[in-house]
Amino acid sequence: MSDSRPRLALLESQLAALFEVSSVLSRSLNPRETLREVLKVLHDHGCLRHGMVTLVDTESGDLLVSALHDDDDDSFTTVRYRPGEGVIGQILERNEPWVLPRVGDEPRFLDRLNLYDPDLPFIGVPIRVGDEGPVGVCAAQPPRVDGLLDERTRFLEMVANLIGQVVRLAHRVAAEQQALREERDKLRRQVKGDHGFDNIIGRAGAMRTVFEQVRQVAKWNTTVLIRGESGTGKELIANAIHYNSPRAGGVFVKLNCAALPDNLLESELFGHEKGAFTGAVAQRKGRFEQADGGTLFLDEIGEISPAFQVKLLRVLQEGELERVGGNRTLKVDVRVIAATNRDLEAEVRRGDFREDLYYRLNVMPIRMPALRDRLEDIPDLARFLVAKIARMQRRDLEITDNALRGLMRYHWPGNVRELENCLERAAVMSETGVIDSDVIHVSGLDEGRFPEQPVPPSTIAKPALDDPDLDERERVIAALEEAGWVQAKAARLLNMTPRQIAYRIQTLNIKVRQF
Repeated sequence: MSDSRPRLALLESQLAALFEVSSVLSRSLNPRETLREVLKVLHDHGCLRHGMVTLVDTESGDLLVSALHDDDDDSFTTVRYRPGEGVIGQILERNEPWVLPRVGDEPRFLDRLNLYDPDLPFIGVPIRVGDEGPVGVCAAQPPRVDGLLDERTRFLEMVANLIGQVVRLAHRVAAEQQALREERDKLRRQVKGDHGFDNIIGRAGAMRTVFEQVRQVAKWNTTVLIRGESGTGKELIANAIHYNSPRAGGVFVKLNCAALPDNLLESELFGHEKGAFTGAVAQRKGRFEQADGGTLFLDEIGEISPAFQVKLLRVLQEGELERVGGNRTLKVDVRVIAATNRDLEAEVRRGDFREDLYYRLNVMPIRMPALRDRLEDIPDLARFLVAKIARMQRRDLEITDNALRGLMRYHWPGNVRELENCLERAAVMSETGVIDSDVIHVSGLDEGRFPEQPVPPSTIAKPALDDPDLDERERVIAALEEAGWVQAKAARLLNMTPRQIAYRIQTLNIKVRQF
């Protein structure tokens, strides 16, 4: 009876230790911290000293000491064992426990940590993860020789099985984190590529000036005010600034200030506390907080009221705000890019826009040219937009040079946005997928708004009338284009009579343009 008391006491201690181990495993997702806590439980409740966990390094295949009890110095992390090397390496290779009744009697024992008493036993068991085989070794030393090695070994095997679950979870989390990092990096590269300078179309001098300004200002945290008519691509430039700046890893938050009244705009930008107003059922972060560490794009900034301009000015000056219904001051680190199509200088003179806010926003102004001021960019823009529309409509589309020349004669009051709408209408009207000048005019551009301005000669090569790739209709249109749509002149270019070309214009369904 007296002989069973130590065994019973050990089993009770081990049961309490297993309960503590399970509690430790449920508290933390940090593998190293968790393993150290487990080894501390072995020491305090499991009657096993100098607990050690070694795990297989996926790159080298060696066993690395990953956790050790009672050692605040991390120098042990450099200790490693090759598979089959020493007792620890043999346990991994054999995938079986190994119990030494006395450490000093085993010549293969490598005490690289200089921890273990040579006169005491030593227990090492493999750490297994399902059917994957051993991924490490858990080892410890009993504090005395008491004839209970079998019980201690079974207990350490149970602990090793629990550790295996931690390792499996850590591997899964690490794999998911790596996949997320790779996906994040891929998306960042894709977004940066999509919003890079190479993807903004513009060969005109005015656009080259814009590109140079964007390249310079993107490096710094300077507030930018993008000026220009609606439809000139102000948001595209704001994207380029953010994704080519040091803040590209942060968020890019957008808000159209013209879309909301003052009360909603304040909540949207600054956030609100729960119960701040009817419908505020929970606390909500505003756009400034969401953009902390990144960039906030405020489109149509000229539309905000003078009353709200005061509130916005404080955030821009101090980087501080309070949520609606709150009394706590919050600090934010946000780069602001604003955009407007309004004449802010005139509004300042009229008193409709605060002068101090104007100067706070207008640190680095960038003016987007109107499309009519960059006619040489229309062919590239049109081809890009036709390709975009083709992807949307899931079919092949192409635009002819004659159609491009027609587009370049138009005044474009709606700028690039109007150009895109025009091309989408033309694509809808084109049954064959070829957007020619007739389809362009049918889509709504034959309304007499063609100014008397020349088409830049180097932008589109005029088709040769003897080009064998031109069909009859294209050849007639090319001649008419070259002749300024004077039929008699075009007839001479084609060696036809005026009557013959008039007949072809009718039979080929060519819409004659009037100037």
